[in-house]
Amino acid sequence: MAEPQGSQDRPSETLSHSESPSQNEDASAQSDAPSSGEAVELGPAELVARHQRGIWRYLRMLGCDSSTADDLTQETFLRVLRRDSFVQHSDAATSSYLRRTAYNLLVSQHRKQGRVQTIAEPALLDETWDRWAGKDLTGDLAIEALRECFSTLSERAQQALKLRFADQVSRVDIGKSLDISDHGARNLMQRAKQQLRQCVEQRLRGDSES
Repeated sequence: MAEPQGSQDRPSETLSHSESPSQNEDASAQSDAPSSGEAVELGPAELVARHQRGIWRYLRMLGCDSSTADDLTQETFLRVLRRDSFVQHSDAATSSYLRRTAYNLLVSQHRKQGRVQTIAEPALLDETWDRWAGKDLTGDLAIEALRECFSTLSERAQQALKLRFADQVSRVDIGKSLDISDHGARNLMQRAKQQLRQCVEQRLRGDSES
């Protein structure tokens, strides 16, 4: 599956998981999903088009790189569409079910690779996702808000965050690049991230109220 159009590397939270899902956790994922709203039955192509970007971004939020997110997004849809028990109760329920399936696939991958990582519980991740994406299945509104808010940062703050999250440069080297101390680079990025958080949350609240 090709990388969703317009998707790029996103700042991601460090998450891990040391336990594998139980056999019935994956099968019961749909029963945990909300079932509010009118039923919307989409064909396979329509289902993928409607939810692909959101699932890819969710996996990126879990710490997947672009390639892994591509693979797990594809596997998520293949697995769900093969299930005779899959019912599209609503967009929200379908999105939640797809996210839970993607989560379980990631945990299984970590187990197979012998990776010991701790991933937050699905309910907590859903709460985080809902806070940022809300009713927007793709997360486009949050990404656009982030882009706009990023442009309001000082040039130095933008450069520091790009070096850290896009280029994976160490804090020490960021300080050298900006001709400031290691401590100064840390404070600069902390202030920038706090400013971004406040700006994005304010914009998303405004969108939800309009």
